[in-house]
Amino acid sequence: MGKITKYLNQLIVGNVFDNPEILETYAKDQSALEIKPKFVALPESTDDIRRLVRFFNQLALKDINVTVTARGSGLDTTGADLSSGVVISTEKLNRLLEIDTRERLVRVQSGITLKELNTALSVSGLTIPIDGRGEETIGGLISNCQADECMGKYGGIANFVEKIEVVLANGDCLQTERYKKYALAKKAVEKSFEGELYRKMAKLTKENHDLIEKIGQENHSLAGYPSICEVPKKETLDLMPLFFGAQGTLGIISEVILRAIPLHSKPERVVATFKEIDQAIKYADAISALKPRKLNLYDLKIIMEARETGKNLDGVIKKLEDGYVVFANFDEKAKWNVKKIMNMQEEFPRTAKFVFESQNDLPTLNEFENSLINYLSYVKNGERVPILTDFYLPRHNLKIFLQDIKLIEEKLNLKMEIFGSLSSSIFSLRPKFDLSNKDFNKKATTFLRAGAFIVNREGGKLAGGVPEGRLKAVVTNTTMLEPEKKLYSDIKKLFDRNNILNPDVKLGANSKFTLTHFRSEILPKIMV
Repeated sequence: MGKITKYLNQLIVGNVFDNPEILETYAKDQSALEIKPKFVALPESTDDIRRLVRFFNQLALKDINVTVTARGSGLDTTGADLSSGVVISTEKLNRLLEIDTRERLVRVQSGITLKELNTALSVSGLTIPIDGRGEETIGGLISNCQADECMGKYGGIANFVEKIEVVLANGDCLQTERYKKYALAKKAVEKSFEGELYRKMAKLTKENHDLIEKIGQENHSLAGYPSICEVPKKETLDLMPLFFGAQGTLGIISEVILRAIPLHSKPERVVATFKEIDQAIKYADAISALKPRKLNLYDLKIIMEARETGKNLDGVIKKLEDGYVVFANFDEKAKWNVKKIMNMQEEFPRTAKFVFESQNDLPTLNEFENSLINYLSYVKNGERVPILTDFYLPRHNLKIFLQDIKLIEEKLNLKMEIFGSLSSSIFSLRPKFDLSNKDFNKKATTFLRAGAFIVNREGGKLAGGVPEGRLKAVVTNTTMLEPEKKLYSDIKKLFDRNNILNPDVKLGANSKFTLTHFRSEILPKIMV
């Protein structure tokens, strides 16, 4: 154990490690990258995080630079929770601190997982309607602001967060609040880092008013800090929106207050299979008005591959070799909405197949919902690495996009099946790669750049459903317009003047470093 590690263990209640076995565990996440840290810290309180960040900030003042990266459950797909410096894991900050069932408010530490929180809330008949992976932490959901399958109806995590507590780059603690004009002026004159943030942010938003309005009107991307458009509102200012999608580059979230909603009854599900993408989109247009909780699209080959592993999915496939499957479920007016779909069946070709919620079709529907996990997890001689995933694409441009993407399929000898949400227009492609092949880096990079070009050409955004992290930044940092890039750089400098908080993520990502840190081994566990 080194001197710094010993000192830090004396400084905090939690633990700091530098032994190789633990460092290796935190060198990978769910992305294609692998970066080994120098230290791993497991704080047990906000004060622990403050002491850790303050220490590394003081080192930076002496020109000893150690990057500080926050990490939740390690499920990030862009490499943003990896670090060559210190990883601060929030896994021990997992307590539910307070719940007000009358006001439907809950205060939690940032390391509590979505599953843990919703399990606790369900006792009171409440829920946070985010359909993310149960192992994701609340802090991670905010930092990545990843589009979930219920986003089309409920709007995602940003709609349910009331306030956050953040440890800033100098170790100070910020508790966010929307300040009105008088309170903002009072806060801005405080001789503190927090006062400076409000003062300079008010000036920055005023000077860039037109650009910020344009970002709010046109942006479907999480690259940079586009939530800046939510910071100023009618002579008020709230810094909280900046942390949605910031990926730990502006501060480390330690506590969160969320607003829950009543827990609905078990959803009713409908699976519809179509031969052509046009039919699938027409069907999605028809049922969107019914406000489904989920409205997802899958290439039929995904379902066929799951069937080959033994899953009983014949009722979905119906002898088709090519096609698309649309999955919808409803948590409000469920039976009435399903009945409406039953009456729609005659509007579609006879080749279309519909499977409704019933006792007879229950096994098929349950196995169908697991088919994507099966597709991503059980791969022979390779891995479905997340390279071109969670991009925004208007669903009515899907047909042209799928035609264009076939050129990349043929050139790179990759089989690409699309899946995603028709309600939020966030889609993914996860072809199989052989990570042990010496040409993997080159092939993956070509796939990313070419795919991103087509996404952009068809009116999409590469970082539409998840921020750019390290991987997508290879593209987004070269295509972002200069005025927008300057605005985001100014925000970063304002919050992190010594550049210690995830400096090589988002705008600070280094393409050469990223592309030389691809993994060469398959992950032991794949999570959707």
